[in-house]
Amino acid sequence: MSTLLKGSVVSKSINMELTKEIEFLNNNGITPCLAIIRLGEKPDDLSYERSATKKLSGLNIDCKVFAFSASMPQEELISAIRSINANNSIHGILLFRPLPKHINEDAIKFEIDALKDVDCVNPINLAKVFTGDETGFAPCTPAAVIETLTHYNIDLEGKNTVVIGRSMVVGKPLSMLLLKENATVTICHSKTRNIKEICKSAEILIVAAGKARMVDDTYISPGTIVVDVGINVDDDGKLCGDVDFEKVKDIADMITPVPGGVGAVTTSMLAKHVVKAAMNTVG
Repeated sequence: MSTLLKGSVVSKSINMELTKEIEFLNNNGITPCLAIIRLGEKPDDLSYERSATKKLSGLNIDCKVFAFSASMPQEELISAIRSINANNSIHGILLFRPLPKHINEDAIKFEIDALKDVDCVNPINLAKVFTGDETGFAPCTPAAVIETLTHYNIDLEGKNTVVIGRSMVVGKPLSMLLLKENATVTICHSKTRNIKEICKSAEILIVAAGKARMVDDTYISPGTIVVDVGINVDDDGKLCGDVDFEKVKDIADMITPVPGGVGAVTTSMLAKHVVKAAMNTVG
């Protein structure tokens, strides 16, 4: 049986660090605050909103939810974002995506103040990720992957690391964060030839394909460290990852479970980014 890389352990460690910074902010008259912007009531958005609100409130971080209709005009959304940007009591902004089809996401992402963009929507922060500039904010999920590997003392330097998935939300920024840690990175996607052979060569395999149980024992070599970023609901209504855990658990050396793996760390990274944004206001 593989060693489980449990997210709850990583999350607890992050929370302990944040408690000291939040106390410092409180002593300076500041309560860190996150604005959550949601259009419509998609189940995934509502689930993450509940999780994030519970996590942040438990750390004494305020959450203000701005819930709008899915039919909200683009001009009104831009006006709302600008109002939140101007509110000095709000330090971070989380915008649920994808946005409704009638809204031009490329126009919206430039509207969020880069200093409050705690989930890396603004291209300014994305550029900082690609250039290794730590003054910005990386997307919370890729940051959670790095935080998990670091917490468990998994050395990335020189390691043959394969990432399945090339989205701008996870795959691409995660690859840049891995390169910053001197990993040797290969990105695979739906058009990759011989993907199983490439994955079998990995010392560390990170799966963000968005397809339930796509990766099974035919992708894994003994001793591989497997990080499952996927969150899916199977035919029985149960949460599962992009990795077939039951088929892989006795082959991999270490593996993140789903649920209870990277997802548990992602909300803590969101909290960490909100606190960082608040700390920036006091130098």
